Amino acid sequence: MPAYDELQARLSHQFRDGGLLQLALTHPSISHEQNHPLSHNQRLEFLGDSVLSLVLSRELYEKFPEADEGLLTKSRARLVNAGALAAHARAIELGAHLILSRGEENTGGRERASTLADAFESLLGAIFLDGGFEVAREFILREFSADFSTLNEPAGIENPKGELQELLQSKSPDAPLYQLISAEGPDHDRNFECAVSHAGAELARGHGKSKKAAESDAALAALKKLRGQ
Repeated sequence: MPAYDELQARLSHQFRDGGLLQLALTHPSISHEQNHPLSHNQRLEFLGDSVLSLVLSRELYEKFPEADEGLLTKSRARLVNAGALAAHARAIELGAHLILSRGEENTGGRERASTLADAFESLLGAIFLDGGFEVAREFILREFSADFSTLNEPAGIENPKGELQELLQSKSPDAPLYQLISAEGPDHDRNFECAVSHAGAELARGHGKSKKAAESDAALAALKKLRGQ
């Protein structure tokens, strides 16, 4: 496995079964090009996807004890979308080691996001089979540590007004209502206060440099209050 020494150093994992690493790097186009069945990484991709989902689901479950299933699902989706996984693949220079058909090579397969994302999941499957669950878990948490450090709120909080409406309308047909309470300060530096209410009851208030920002802040405060309850 000398050709993969640098890659394994970046992974901080030395494969006992080098064939698993080579299989993880083998794109399905190889089989199509040869016109006869050849082993490729799609089965490992299936396995790696499941391992990744389990590890990240547990971490999100523990990081956000008050988040509901919907928010946890959205947060996980943000972490494992094709663009995010491709970025992880690029960080370890996975593309340089892929085994591609000539056609895939000539059409930019080494940099294609979908190809890199699939290969990254395949690699996770190979690490899991070669080293076991704990080894795979440690690798995933190490790779995603920066993502978790910036994930201060579940994903849905990025759109608090939409998330609040979804939460409230799952229990009632009434939509939340926003009311401007005050707008103070000079035109170039205004401060707005808005309130959000539902079914006649005020839920929370928020502040911002625009009416939209104040409404968003009020929705965020209402979400935190409702989830705390």
